Amino acid sequence: MPEVVFSVDQARSMRDQAHPGHNRWHHAIPAAATVRPGSEFRVECREWTDGQIGNNDSANDVRDVDLSPCHMLSGPIAVEGAEPGDLLVVDILDIGPIPQETGSVPGQGWGYTGIFAKQNGGGFLTDQYPDAYKAIWDFHGQQATSRHIPGVRFTGITHPGLFGTAPSPELLDQWNRRERALIATDPDRVPPLALPPLEQGVLAGTLTGAELDAVGREGARTVPPRENGGNHDIKNFSRGARVFYPVFVPGGLLSGGDLHFSQGDGEITFCGAIEMGGFIDFHVDIIKGGMEKYGVTTNPIFMPGNVEPRYSEFLSFIGISVDHDTDTNLYNDATVAYRNACLNAIEYLKTFGYSGEQAYLLLGAAPIEGRVSGVVDIPNACCSLYLPTEIFDFDIRPTAEGPRRADRGSCAVSS
Repeated sequence: MPEVVFSVDQARSMRDQAHPGHNRWHHAIPAAATVRPGSEFRVECREWTDGQIGNNDSANDVRDVDLSPCHMLSGPIAVEGAEPGDLLVVDILDIGPIPQETGSVPGQGWGYTGIFAKQNGGGFLTDQYPDAYKAIWDFHGQQATSRHIPGVRFTGITHPGLFGTAPSPELLDQWNRRERALIATDPDRVPPLALPPLEQGVLAGTLTGAELDAVGREGARTVPPRENGGNHDIKNFSRGARVFYPVFVPGGLLSGGDLHFSQGDGEITFCGAIEMGGFIDFHVDIIKGGMEKYGVTTNPIFMPGNVEPRYSEFLSFIGISVDHDTDTNLYNDATVAYRNACLNAIEYLKTFGYSGEQAYLLLGAAPIEGRVSGVVDIPNACCSLYLPTEIFDFDIRPTAEGPRRADRGSCAVSS
């Protein structure tokens, strides 16, 4: 096993670890460990909400989750010799739930998917599904099943939802300026257009006092992806993936977490993956001056891992950039098109007895494939959603006999 450079006691909050992690992006957060180029090491991670979600049949915990301390990240890890302008080459060697443990913490043999309430986080389909729901998933080796979505069993593509490097002071200021400008266009929107810096709930490793307060005032929230990487939620960041991260500060300061047992493209419920704590093994190296050499200025690039389920048959759902509720055409809007593809898949699954909420949770957690199929045929963008038929224990293909409707139980709901 590689050396553990960031350890986590899963019985304790990230705040109470021997070396606390952090939940903001900021250049002043000190490194928790230093590694050399060419080294292999292990990072242990808490589940992203720091254990606020329980293995039960109520979604009240999802409804009431405190998002101010999220995400809880492990690190930062400094890489000797990394300088601004370099590329940090990060290989994912292995990843998984908490090894050899069962218990009450996500990752100890189970994980969860949540539909977040519109008033507290929201999601891709928050106008159609504004309330909180949850599904618990049990792990069986590489596969997952849920008592809340019966009739389904699939192999996950385990991956980190979030990893990235620390921003420079100039880049951090740029993030804050442009995101505050976006918020100002509709400051009362629910859910908000963006999340500005927030002192409440801030954690910045070992920083205390005035230094911690400064991170609270300036530090960027970890919810979106940005130039440094961050919360990409790309399901193919799996074993064997190689990611080239831009370096903005000395040492690079690599941090991350938000591990997922499985996820569909888009993580559409906001907490759409199967969330868990666990471990991730890395190999790191440096390409000196790599940002200029390869034109990497605004985002990382990556090579997908070669570990994924071998599903060979899919039922695909198409969406176009039309608001069908108001019969309004939007110009080449791929977001609206993919939203319609998701809604079409949900309506189809409801004919087999699933509730809309169960179908929505499933599309966030199962290894569906989302594709931008066309953005040139004005005025309608076309997106498609590929749902593996083999994950169901009954035939979901259309037949002359009609759908095989049955009692499919219920997901966890909020009171």
